[in-house]
Amino acid sequence: MADKVLLVTGGGRGIGAAISRLAAKDGWDVAINYAARPEPAEEVAAAVRAAGRKAVTIKGDVSDHATVVRMFDEAEQALSKLTGVVVNAGIINKSAPLAEIPVEDIQRVIEVDLMGAIWTAREAVRRMGRSYGGQGGVIVNISSMAAIFCGAGGFAPYGIAKLGVDAITEGLGKDVAGDGIRVCGLRPGLIDTDIQNDTGIENRLERFGPTVPMGRTGTADEVAEAAVWLLSEKASYVTATSFNVSGGR
Repeated sequence: MADKVLLVTGGGRGIGAAISRLAAKDGWDVAINYAARPEPAEEVAAAVRAAGRKAVTIKGDVSDHATVVRMFDEAEQALSKLTGVVVNAGIINKSAPLAEIPVEDIQRVIEVDLMGAIWTAREAVRRMGRSYGGQGGVIVNISSMAAIFCGAGGFAPYGIAKLGVDAITEGLGKDVAGDGIRVCGLRPGLIDTDIQNDTGIENRLERFGPTVPMGRTGTADEVAEAAVWLLSEKASYVTATSFNVSGGR
């Protein structure tokens, strides 16, 4: 059986951090990518090691293809050949009509959330695909319910990017199923993480949590449970599919 070695992009906070910690408890060694702040990523790495697994932190901007390749190199040099990749790194635009969102903000969201997902998924196939000498593995794409709503409500760039992530999950999942790779996706809904502070909407969780059919916001740990299941052999017949983790929203 192949070693369980996982790379989580954007693993230093929020959903990525929760996935990294829970994956360690399920027997995964974890490479934790972060964009800017090393301290939170090191805290996650400490939690992984406390669970008895190996961990490494890797700085890198996923919007840059060469950086993504280097990130995979460092992960495999520190741990071993990858058998799992969680495509999680992302940013969100401040809520505004598309016509009023600065061009540079639109470009940045697309570069990180969509192009970053493309570069990461592409390199994951090149590392894990059996036709490339890999052992097979799993890619879990973290999308958003904003993909279903197409970014309506002031998040057009984000929604468009995440709709593209859903397309990667289905299209790539079908293309590489015969190469030993499963590609799955999750669409979190209103989740209590730091990214909510980047929307520019004051008290967003308190205001909109009660409108969710389950009557509350979700937690990063609840999303992590679904992600770690998808990474596991328990989901061995699941691919090219995205699941909502949204409280019925």
